[in-house]
Amino acid sequence: MRLRLPAERPKEPPTGYKIARLALSQDGARAGFTGVSLGAALPYGVLDEAHCVYGRRHAAPHRRCDCGFHCVHERAAAEAFLCTAEHRGAALLEVRVLGAYIRFERGFRYARQRVRTVTVRPCRCGVRAAVLADAGWGRPGWRVIEGACGTCAGRRASVRLAEFARLAGEGLTVAVARPESVPGSPSEAMGVPELLAEAALLQARLDLFQGELARLAGDGKG
Repeated sequence: MRLRLPAERPKEPPTGYKIARLALSQDGARAGFTGVSLGAALPYGVLDEAHCVYGRRHAAPHRRCDCGFHCVHERAAAEAFLCTAEHRGAALLEVRVLGAYIRFERGFRYARQRVRTVTVRPCRCGVRAAVLADAGWGRPGWRVIEGACGTCAGRRASVRLAEFARLAGEGLTVAVARPESVPGSPSEAMGVPELLAEAALLQARLDLFQGELARLAGDGKG
């Protein structure tokens, strides 16, 4: 006889994390998300129900199928997927797991979800994202958008972060991630004390340079 784990009945819906591409409908009236692997062809909304991606009639999630929404337990585990080249333009989602779900070691596969918070990554140039601009590709009826600064967005079709939240509805919160920095990079020296130290060093070098010029000018006259 095959033993099954006991059914869970939590008092509050579990919280999970996942990554997804942000999308805007062709007419610009709706905002949604597309997955990055299984089910990527089926855009979904902030509050939505999963369907079998193989077109089968069973309800998701089915034990003998891969259908259903997917998420992981830990935020850091979801952020790790953003390091890969193909996922650099994706956003981090915090979701509430609703309805029936199957718990795994690293996450859930479940029937319904509510996206609570979207964290937009910095622009590809490294600057804090100001808008969501057309990424240059999409799905039928949907344009994929990603975080961009005002300069990099240029004349591409774009939408402000607050407008995306409004179009998505259901009280969605959109946050912007801080630009990442590598230890020892100039981006770490942007505080006021560091800038004052750099200015003092430049002034000292300028004084030395002017002193050398004065000395050389005096030697020339002699």
